[in-house]
Parts: sequence; C-alpha cells; structure tokens
Amino acid sequence: MERGYAKQKVLKIIGIPRSTYYYQKNGKVEEKQISGGRPAPGYSILENGNKVSDEQIKDWLLEAIAGDGYACGYRKLTKMIHRQYGLIINKKKVYRLCKELDILKPQRKKKMSSPRKLARNRIITESNQLWETDIKYGYIKGEDRFFFILSYIDVYDRSIIDYHIGLSCSGEEAKQTLQRALLKRQQFNQEKKPIIRSDNGPQFISHAFEQGCESFQVEHERIPPKTPNMNAHIESFHRILEEDCLARFQFETYGEAYKEVSEFMRFYNDRRMHSSILDLSPTEFYEMSKAQPMKIREIRV
Repeated sequence: MERGYAKQKVLKIIGIPRSTYYYQKNGKVEEKQISGGRPAPGYSILENGNKVSDEQIKDWLLEAIAGDGYACGYRKLTKMIHRQYGLIINKKKVYRLCKELDILKPQRKKKMSSPRKLARNRIITESNQLWETDIKYGYIKGEDRFFFILSYIDVYDRSIIDYHIGLSCSGEEAKQTLQRALLKRQQFNQEKKPIIRSDNGPQFISHAFEQGCESFQVEHERIPPKTPNMNAHIESFHRILEEDCLARFQFETYGEAYKEVSEFMRFYNDRRMHSSILDLSPTEFYEMSKAQPMKIREIRV
C-alpha cells in the first residue's frame, strides 16, 4: 500500500478483512465475544409431551443403577430410562446428570462413609415412631421451571410435621427440615426418637443428611429400589397434594406456588378428614391420641 497499490486489493490478497485493518489502524483492539451457550432448561420431554424435571430424572438414574447392582454406563442408562419411562433425552445430558450425581463408573466404587440401612417391616402403634419423607415436584408455568416440596409425615397420625418448599432442595435443606420437625414434636430430649424412612434420592444419600441424622441421634432407613409401597403414606399424601392442589392451578410465579401449597398444608393438617384416623383431621387425632389411646386399624409398614 505504501507503493501506491489499492488497499482493498492488497487486503484481499493477504486475506485480512477491512474491518480488522481499520480497527488496528485506529488503535482499537477487536475483542472476541465468547458465548456461554444457552442455559440448561432444567427438564426433558416425555413422548406424550409432558415435562420432567432434571431432579426426577436423577431419581430414575439412581433407581436404574441401584436396581441390579451392576455397573452400567451412561449410554446404556440413556436407553434404559427411554424404554422404561418414554423419556426423550440424549446421552450427553445423561452423562452430565450422572456426573452431577457422582455415579459415573470410577466414582461408584467409592465406599460410603455411612452404609445404607434397609427399611424393615414394622407395626406402628403411636405417634412419633416412624416418619416417612420424600420429595414432590411442582411446575411453575409462568417461569417455566420446577419447584420442590419435601415433607415429613407421621405414619400413625398422618400429620405433615414440617415441610420445605423451594426452587432447590439439597441434603442440607432436608436436614434443616428434619430439625424443625423434631423441635415441633419436642423429640430432641426423648430417649427413643422417630425412625426416618426415605427412598434413595440424592438428598437422602447425601453426607449432609446422614451427618444430620447422626447428630440428631435418629435412625435413618432407606427403602429398597422400586418398592414405593414401603413409603406408602408419603406417596399417598403426594397423590392428595397433586389432585387437590397442584393440578388445580397453573402457577405463574414461585410466590404464587409457595402461597397455595402453604395454604393447602394448613388445610390438610387442620381440616381435612381421614377415614383411617376416625374421620378426624391429623391435628385433631394427634391431640386426642396424646390424652388417651385411640382405637384404629393396626398399621403395618
């Protein structure tokens, strides 16, 4: 160009865009914008078009691995949950979820610091003997995301002792909810505390939750995979919660979902009658059973 050649022709020969040349000439540096990619949606789609949250998919993955006890790669897990649940999901996402759960083959060989204690058959004769816990997922249509409802139910009096509603649900939050439940029922100073029964979800196999149970001096037992009947009371409550609350609303905001679920919890405990506890509400039955023994059908779990 110093010899009089046209700039456009020289730049074309040496393969430099004109914009780059003028940026450098004017003392400006062109910065390359690095895209972070689109955010993960937090759900996948079933063949019928319904959405399933990533947390529910994680539960399915854990059940698939625990079912037979054999090592299984993420590619095979992708096929398994597609065949069993009709879930449309690719192997890359399954790999990511497995990595978040720390259940890829090399990690699965690590020994658990707290070995699993399997649930055993019991006969329940009074309150505060056995509490079941599990997580229910709700959907916020206006924000296109899921929220979590974790509850503790007393198997004898059917009360939801305490619960957690949130956009996340970790092992630490499950531990904090258990702590509140023990305080509400004044169980910390009792020699014999309630047994806590759960499934094998990531919150309940976490170190935070196991350490919490140990510090509270409560026994935590987990049901075998694919045996929801051993957690029947909390499963039954979740069906009621779905039919009488979650299915009735299309939540636009998290605040709206929190309000409606909280109101339903109060209704369930204080006013909803149960035929299994003499057509009383859980709160009424619990208060009456503290004063005198109540004759109800034997509870075997």
